[in-house]
Amino acid sequence: MAVIQMSERELTRLRVLIDLSDDRLTVEAAGTLLGLGRRQVYRLRRAFAAEGPTALVSRKRGRAGNHRHGETFRRTILSLVCEHYRDFGPTLAVEKLAARHGLRLGVETLRQWMIADGLWVDRRHRLPSPHQPRRRRECLGELVQIDGSEHAWFEDRGPTCTLLAFVDDATSRLMVLRFVASESAFDYFRATRAYLETHGKPVAFYSDKHNIFRVNNGEGGERATQFGRALEALNIDIICANSPQAKGRVERAFGTLQDRLVKEMRLAGIASIEAANAWLPGFMASYNARFGREPANAKDLHRKLSAADNLDEILAWREERTVTHNLTLHYDRMMLILEPTPRARGLARKKVEVVNYPDGRFAVKFKGTSLPFRTFDKVQTVQPGAIVDNKRLSAVLAMVKARQAEYAPNRQRGHVARQRPPNNLEAPGLPSKGRAPRGSLAVATP
Repeated sequence: MAVIQMSERELTRLRVLIDLSDDRLTVEAAGTLLGLGRRQVYRLRRAFAAEGPTALVSRKRGRAGNHRHGETFRRTILSLVCEHYRDFGPTLAVEKLAARHGLRLGVETLRQWMIADGLWVDRRHRLPSPHQPRRRRECLGELVQIDGSEHAWFEDRGPTCTLLAFVDDATSRLMVLRFVASESAFDYFRATRAYLETHGKPVAFYSDKHNIFRVNNGEGGERATQFGRALEALNIDIICANSPQAKGRVERAFGTLQDRLVKEMRLAGIASIEAANAWLPGFMASYNARFGREPANAKDLHRKLSAADNLDEILAWREERTVTHNLTLHYDRMMLILEPTPRARGLARKKVEVVNYPDGRFAVKFKGTSLPFRTFDKVQTVQPGAIVDNKRLSAVLAMVKARQAEYAPNRQRGHVARQRPPNNLEAPGLPSKGRAPRGSLAVATP
């Protein structure tokens, strides 16, 4: 018995024509099901009655298409691909064949030819690319990975905070640990100073793309952040990783710390940032003894701080401001008024530098010389609609809550002083004025 191969469309036609031949369908209904006109239905019915199911099979099946390329053309194309474009993808190869050789064909046609000859592997059949781990640096101080992790480090004993970690790439040692309210440039200034005073200057820091380390507004160009400017002055490079996996040492360290450090502080009864920072050195020593490893090269690439490395001035926030004719300038929602000294009087419409130190001090300098000034006004609240980075949200909310707690009682949300007085002005237990208690009869009195 011969086997007839039919497509899904042809099988649908066969079912409809069988029902039409058995008078279970009308011609109009069959045309609706097949999407054909009456003449086409009559033609198919006559062919089906004469030849059976074979009449419904396409006559072009098994035959070459009218637009099929010849074998000579196919061999010519594949020989050019083998000679000039062996490592090219089908799309690029088609473009080059048309531009350089004047031979035009479809991308999918060339793709199928290249797959058949083993010149191209379809994406669905490629082996997954394994993630090759990066080898460690050889020397201590050659590359130090830095990052921060916001976590419930004190569990329910204290607020959520952030842990800054400096991890050496060659040894996986914890070089600096510091608890802070949230990631900020000033906290990194303090942590970096602790690192430099303890170990010296490394070759480079390796970080993520946080805006503390990198200008992320798309228009940064060659501009450096405040942290980047400070590292440049110290001759330390800052390198930004493209993915968390690239700085896997510090990421894996946080995974361990979120387990061990949390439990160790629970046993020690630590519940505040100040107590934790005072307790951390002992934990770091035990951690490094347990998880640290010896570098491949015993040479230490840390450089000593020189006399020119003034950390007080380098690790500070610096911004330029223009002095007005009234000898005033604005910085951080403050108005700073310069004392009218002979030197300050000549600075109208000139640029001066405002220096904000991590300990909270301010200075106004012109060409390295400090200028006496006084603060006229300062607003501590967050401006409505201000843009706050996600990693600073906890600290900003804490400041907002502290400010709201200083409001007068009638301005505090949820305070009893803001609750409206009850409508009942009678004695407790009596019905409200003009309303009878439920279940009673209200009787009008003259």
